[in-house]
Amino acid sequence: MSLSGLITALATPFRADGSLDIDGWQRLLHLQLEGGVRGVVVAGSTGEASTLSDTEYDQLLASAVERIAGRVPVLAGTGLSGTARTIEQTRRAAAAGATHALVVTPPYVRPTQAGLIAHYRAVADNGGLPVVLYNVPGRTGCDMLPETVAELAGHPNIVGIKEAVGDNGRVKALLALRSDGFAILSGDDGTAARSIQAGMDGLVSVGSNALPGAYRRMCELAAAHDHDATGSWDARLQPFHDFCGVEPNPIPVKALLRRIGIGHDLRLPLLPLSAAHQPAAEHLAGDIAALEALSSH
Repeated sequence: MSLSGLITALATPFRADGSLDIDGWQRLLHLQLEGGVRGVVVAGSTGEASTLSDTEYDQLLASAVERIAGRVPVLAGTGLSGTARTIEQTRRAAAAGATHALVVTPPYVRPTQAGLIAHYRAVADNGGLPVVLYNVPGRTGCDMLPETVAELAGHPNIVGIKEAVGDNGRVKALLALRSDGFAILSGDDGTAARSIQAGMDGLVSVGSNALPGAYRRMCELAAAHDHDATGSWDARLQPFHDFCGVEPNPIPVKALLRRIGIGHDLRLPLLPLSAAHQPAAEHLAGDIAALEALSSH
């Protein structure tokens, strides 16, 4: 399955008692399919993967695979701090039916660039799934440089990268590596429209949890190089780009989801959205239905 267009990094709905909200999960999956997404990520950082048990991880993936039924790719977050454990998690995702592994740079340990190359080659050789690299140095403390990506892009089982560093220099360097077998995906909602217009294949989005149709429309217009319409949609979504960054992800987007009836809470050490940002959440949630309706016109 090709990787392009809008891919939603799914939040994981929980009940008030902290247990998985499988009904909410099914509603979220339905919302994404109705919104026309081109893929989903299960149990990534937006999905609070570090708080999930193995049983919960398997349950989320299996239900997503069943619900999506091959219509779009299902990427599983499998990146952990150690290579052996990452391989094990990737095999677990493969057994559950995921189509790709989204493998973040090893959090906390801060490997060298040579260490990253060895790590990703080992996962690609032994994990049993096509690997999408994921670079988000603000979360991991490790920045995978474009020259390292270039070393990995030729591996037959490494099929793309989600890049959360959105500056122009980084985008330009990565676009030089793009090919039919290696997709370049933005991991930053706020700069995605510009990056896709420059040649990136798509966006792995947080805000699209609540607004899949609107973010899908923005990505389609950017890919079509309709600059005026892209700018208009990006401007409409700018308050959501900004809001999703006011507190650590996924706190803000889960506040929006709760207001449209999906999920209840987060798991410690994350706390619900602070009182100072609740009015903004109420205001933006009131705009969701209109933007989603407009995106289908």
